[in-house]
Amino acid sequence: MKTPTSTSDFSNSVYIFILIGVFFLLFGSQFFYKRLDLTQDKRYTLSDTAVQLLDSLQSPLEIEILLSDKSTSEFRRLQLETIQILEEFSAHNKHIHYQVIQPEELDLRADIQSKINELQIRPAQIQIKQEGKTQTEIIFPWAIANYNGRNMAIPLLKNQLGATQEERIHHSVQNLEYSFVDSFSKLIHPKHKRIAFLKGDGGLEDKFLADFLSTLKEYYFIAPFTLTSTDSESKILKDLITYDLLIITQPTKAFAEPQKHLLDQYLMQGGKVIWAGSLNTQAHHPNTDEEYLIGIDLGLADMFFKYGIRINPDVIKDMYSAPIVIASGNERDSQYERYPWFFYPLIDSENPHPITTNTDPIKLEYASSIDTLPNTSKKTILLSTSPLSKSLGLPYPINLNKEIYENLEVINEGPIPGFFGNTPIPLSVLIEGPIPSAYSNRVKPIKWKDWEEISKTDTGKLLVISDGNIIKNQLDGNRPLELGYDKWTNMLYGNKEFLLNSVNYMLDDIGLMELRSKTISIPFLDIPRSIEQRRKWQYINLFIPLGALVLFGLGFYYIRKRKYIQ
Repeated sequence: MKTPTSTSDFSNSVYIFILIGVFFLLFGSQFFYKRLDLTQDKRYTLSDTAVQLLDSLQSPLEIEILLSDKSTSEFRRLQLETIQILEEFSAHNKHIHYQVIQPEELDLRADIQSKINELQIRPAQIQIKQEGKTQTEIIFPWAIANYNGRNMAIPLLKNQLGATQEERIHHSVQNLEYSFVDSFSKLIHPKHKRIAFLKGDGGLEDKFLADFLSTLKEYYFIAPFTLTSTDSESKILKDLITYDLLIITQPTKAFAEPQKHLLDQYLMQGGKVIWAGSLNTQAHHPNTDEEYLIGIDLGLADMFFKYGIRINPDVIKDMYSAPIVIASGNERDSQYERYPWFFYPLIDSENPHPITTNTDPIKLEYASSIDTLPNTSKKTILLSTSPLSKSLGLPYPINLNKEIYENLEVINEGPIPGFFGNTPIPLSVLIEGPIPSAYSNRVKPIKWKDWEEISKTDTGKLLVISDGNIIKNQLDGNRPLELGYDKWTNMLYGNKEFLLNSVNYMLDDIGLMELRSKTISIPFLDIPRSIEQRRKWQYINLFIPLGALVLFGLGFYYIRKRKYIQ
């Protein structure tokens, strides 16, 4: 039988071994360090792009977080997630340091105020409901990064028009790693790639491209380019190939053969081209007030045919579409009503391609169908309609009242058999090498003096979108609105994200594109459900810990009694 003394000696030996083990564990942790990400969505696992960028940091990178934690629970969550992602950065590279600036410091620190004014950082207003009262609080959802004497403002709150506060926080948290890595990249690596926008073809005016142009300017050099010049064709091509990407938006004028030859040889030289334009346009009937969609001939059918596609002179109707808003009434009594408008296909792509992964639905307007043709090039359909869609031949009369009546009938009663087709219709196709020249085995319209004619490319890329409105931003007076935002419905579509992904892919900036599409699951409190089940969880939180404590006490008493019984 064990005596109390021998039991006490045994317990002391156990404590000594535990203390020795803890000492060696703490000592070893100074030399061996490992972080484990046990989250289901791997939110704390840095992407390869982030790791490569952080590895390139050779100087201190200082980050000041202006977002306060003395706000709503959603913004406290955003600040916490911001700190956690910066901790991951700092753990990977000791050059990264961060600090949280408290609200009272903003007014006291002149250096912070100077940076806020320099970077034109604007505060945000939020509504806080507490004890039946609503208060307005001013916050700064920003961080400021400093690297080698350069400052950059990093937005922590993603602007998503029409979204609730929880939705904005959710998207902001998903966007945190991209926001920081994107800003770090701009600070560390100066932009060097060049993008040309084709002019002189009757395309979109700059005011309708303003938001996309201003976004691209943060990453690339942007310039207009025209194929009609007093210079020789060789000089024009020499200037054109200095650009890494050429973007053509909604042309309405036919291309002459020399211009087509220039575009073809730019592509053959390894150039990249994004074409955004349909083969239809709106026009008024000369004898009536009706509006017609008519086909336009840009003279490019033979060139696209050789590349392996055909843009058809038609217009697409899709039951899965964005609404149109129509005003009724007079002036002050006007009311705005939404109606289904099948000419605005809403594309929710399920294609696993990096350009379309995790993008929001994309809105097109009066798009044309695209056929893919057999040749040696690799073709990927990026955007296509829903199965409930059809193409209409041109010219096509648009009678507003008739179209709305038919659309409402289809929505309410379902489409009659044969009204729509059964297969999706392609609206955007990516063509990659090998791409044959459109002028191989043909008479050449240009005789090059300083260039050798190339008949095939393995490095050129052509991305065709059969709608130029995809890149067009709306205007509020003379002020351009964000690309993808519809002021009439207060909806924000995924046009901008899709186009940025397209540019990144064409220019081989794959890392930022993958970061932008990273998905993180954020659990928010279900308010109605929490109110409904409040009592149940109150009882669980009250009685289960007490019951466990009672059971532990009884068990401990029983074991102790058995252990020391004579």
